[in-house]
Amino acid sequence: MTRVDDAPGRLAGRVAVVTGASRGIGFAIARRLAEEGASLVLTARGEEGLAEAAAALPAERVRTVAGRAQDPDHQAESVAVAVREFGGLDILVANAGINPVYGPLLGLEHEAARKVLDVNVLGTLAWVQAACAAGLGERPGASVLAMSSVTGAVPSPGIGWYGVSKAAVSHLTVTLAAELGPRIRVNALAPAVVRTRFARALYEGREEEVAARYPAGRLGEPGDVANAAAFLCSDDAGWLTGQVLTLDGGLRAAGGVA
Repeated sequence: MTRVDDAPGRLAGRVAVVTGASRGIGFAIARRLAEEGASLVLTARGEEGLAEAAAALPAERVRTVAGRAQDPDHQAESVAVAVREFGGLDILVANAGINPVYGPLLGLEHEAARKVLDVNVLGTLAWVQAACAAGLGERPGASVLAMSSVTGAVPSPGIGWYGVSKAAVSHLTVTLAAELGPRIRVNALAPAVVRTRFARALYEGREEEVAARYPAGRLGEPGDVANAAAFLCSDDAGWLTGQVLTLDGGLRAAGGVA
């Protein structure tokens, strides 16, 4: 990974916690926020992946905390590190999510379904609760960015339950925006298929065929999501809250599904 240079930006002086940040979309968002000047606490399950991600960012502006995203102790520790190491908390990016099931809903195992909701929905809410308890919203410009999906708006074959969980995240975003304003803005991103390890089952071995359904002519890249994330977390989006921004290369406009 190419290292981010230390440079001022529109997030200079801000402190962010980014979950699921060791690779893929989470790391791309963390990197983009660092480029904009933010100090970061990165979280993910694996210490090795976190260490590799942190090595590409300015050492004085990054800390890592390994743990399970849905673990309350891990959540509390992560936001506490932000306050202790950097003096406060301004941005929460609740990116961590899972999808261990594939297939029609009639064959869905309830234990797996509960786990998806626990991480994707309850986990997102719990991170917001932990961040607010640690002082998010006490300083101007506070924001929360959740991670939804186009599957939360349009049924997608094989990943229907994941879509159900992301529909809940979208509604959670709007509800939190109404409850937490004006101190905290709350928005979400809803990507279609992005070229990551997490989504590779949706395009691997047939990327040209899948990309042909997108008016933009290609699948998403992590950087596409990261650029939108940086905007929503900055004061440039100061009058945006309660929004779920679709990032899909025109897929839904063309009547497609992820």
